[in-house]
Amino acid sequence: MDIDQNELKRQVLGHLQSLYDAGVRWLPAAGAPDSAAPQPCPASHLEEQAAHAISPESLAARRTALTLLAEEIKSCRRCPELAATRTQTVFADGSPGAEVCFVGEAPGADEDAQGLPFVGAAGQLLNRIIAASGFRREEVYICNILKCRPPGNRTPLPSEAANCRSFLERQLELVRPRYIVALGGCAATNLLQTTLSLGKLRGRFHLW
Repeated sequence: MDIDQNELKRQVLGHLQSLYDAGVRWLPAAGAPDSAAPQPCPASHLEEQAAHAISPESLAARRTALTLLAEEIKSCRRCPELAATRTQTVFADGSPGAEVCFVGEAPGADEDAQGLPFVGAAGQLLNRIIAASGFRREEVYICNILKCRPPGNRTPLPSEAANCRSFLERQLELVRPRYIVALGGCAATNLLQTTLSLGKLRGRFHLW
């Protein structure tokens, strides 16, 4: 069956708008058609691909989903020790659509008190790093491997990171950053699910 050109145009414009809302400001240019290239796919297959491509959650829907996820995490009791000793959960600072996401280890005492990540001494250092990189804090997204403060600011246990992993994965899927910056070895090894040392991971890009 033939593709309606007006409908296709509407779908393409809708997809471009959703990309713009998510923070995408450029797309690679397509090369010239290759005369030896394979024939186009059947129209039904193109329609199926287009329908899948134009259905990303809108920025507003993603923001709502993040709010609901934060509320769900507030009642989490997967780690009894953390749930018993925390003042509150610490979800994130930032909005979906940010190109860069910083992921730390876990909240500290200041973060546990204020409910925001990286607001203590480490947060002041991070703010200077963000500024030196040409960004403002409100232009990036900041979160942690754990959403609760470990007692005494100890390193998160593997079981605690595993308990929190589904929350982190859903969070990153909704934010959709182009780049994730792991702040330290604990964040890097948990994000990449690897036992390699930070020294072996540093200095190159990894796929998440």
